Amino acid sequence: MLDLAFDTPTPKVIAGAKHDWELVIGMEVHAQVASKAKLFSGASTQFGAEPNSNVAFVDAGMPGMLPVINEGCVALAVKTGLGLKAQINLMSAFDRKNYFYPDLPQGYQISQLYHPIVGEGEVIVDMAPGIARRVRIERIHLEQDAGKSIHDMDPAMSFVDLNRTGVALMEIVSRPDIRGPEEAAAYVTKLRQILRYLGTCDGNMQNGNLRADVNVSVCHPGDYERYQETQDFGHLGTRCEIKNMNSLRFIQQAIDYEARRQIAILEDGGSVVQETRLYDPDKNETRSMRSKEEAHDYRYFPCPDLLPLEIEQAWVDDIAASLPELPDAKKARFVRDFGLSEYDASVLTAEVEAAAYFEIVADGRDGKQAANWVINDLFGRLKKDGDRHITESPVSPAQLGGILDLIAAGDISGKIAKDLFEIVYTEGGDPARIVADRGMKQVTDTGAIEAAVDKVIAENPAQVEKAQANPKLAGWFVGQVMKATGGKANPKAVNDLVAAKLGL
Repeated sequence: MLDLAFDTPTPKVIAGAKHDWELVIGMEVHAQVASKAKLFSGASTQFGAEPNSNVAFVDAGMPGMLPVINEGCVALAVKTGLGLKAQINLMSAFDRKNYFYPDLPQGYQISQLYHPIVGEGEVIVDMAPGIARRVRIERIHLEQDAGKSIHDMDPAMSFVDLNRTGVALMEIVSRPDIRGPEEAAAYVTKLRQILRYLGTCDGNMQNGNLRADVNVSVCHPGDYERYQETQDFGHLGTRCEIKNMNSLRFIQQAIDYEARRQIAILEDGGSVVQETRLYDPDKNETRSMRSKEEAHDYRYFPCPDLLPLEIEQAWVDDIAASLPELPDAKKARFVRDFGLSEYDASVLTAEVEAAAYFEIVADGRDGKQAANWVINDLFGRLKKDGDRHITESPVSPAQLGGILDLIAAGDISGKIAKDLFEIVYTEGGDPARIVADRGMKQVTDTGAIEAAVDKVIAENPAQVEKAQANPKLAGWFVGQVMKATGGKANPKAVNDLVAAKLGL
């Protein structure tokens, strides 16, 4: 593993405040389980289906319909817990969380309050190369999602789509260990990365498959340390929860606004009211949604339709044995085995697909060269081409590896390789065949290169004198020879011959 220094968080300084304040953030991330069926029914979880087409009788709250636990969802929750180095609880239980809303047809949500399936874990958040922070996970529980109310289709009516109703969610609850907006975004980014590596959630924030409730409070310097010593949340100030955040940028903006709002209230002698708020990105402000409910407001009680969930340690061990290599371990291996910088390794492991692509390209080749081509040339070209994802790359790992093989064999120069890459990107084809068919092979015949060098020197006697007086000007001759040979001459041979002919 990489040697990491765990940094002590420096709370964000709020400009314009009369006094010093520290920011404290906890997050509840709702991650949709990557299951084709819902948590308690066999209805599809396909995104984008016609409204109310993916709804079973149990999802719709029909009388007498009983939930049946989806074992696959349980396995993915356990897998997530193991990936976060968390305690797996062999006994857990489901509870009913009672509240009324039109998109909750049962009138309650089946969740886990008292006995969650996953206990305490951690996420190591990368803040800078070699610098990380540890965010503690309090728990992960399974619960069913609600539906979706739609208010903008008719001026007088609202509509309800129950397709999401009953979809399995993992609610990943952090401790209040996050100290600033940037760290909050970094935490969600790292958590999303781990989930995608595990294959337990696709992390698609745009579709709502990963969204966060952000709890924000402010306190005086020293209060957070007192909380750490006593675990008394009273030291942290009254928190407000910002619901359903599905954008990293909006998470940062909402936290910054909410902190300033609370500080302004406190410095005017008021009190912050514990409540649930929504963030309006158009106005860049949070607004009150409802007072913050406590557990007793939901009248939790054990779900009478579901027995306690008991799992065997051997089953957990089998899941643990199947865990893939996770981001931190992969990054450390890329640094160790391929000689990459930590920054390059971080870029290449940011997404599991990019890491897999790179490994194919680097297999049996120079790792640093492969990394440069993937990061600079391929990623740069994909960004230029409408910010395409690595899975949409027109250049396969085998094709890019073929280009690197041609460079290593001396068949093409770096410049020719750039041209060849563009041809493969836009037209496809086998790189070696393209080089042969289009006459792109590098000229390595020293006789032909020497003749070109002699010709350029003979035609430019004044430039010869300048280069002999100032060797840095020899590059002009190299450029002229490369131009005369259509860029096909071996650059090293050209440099060597120019230097020899000019007596440098």
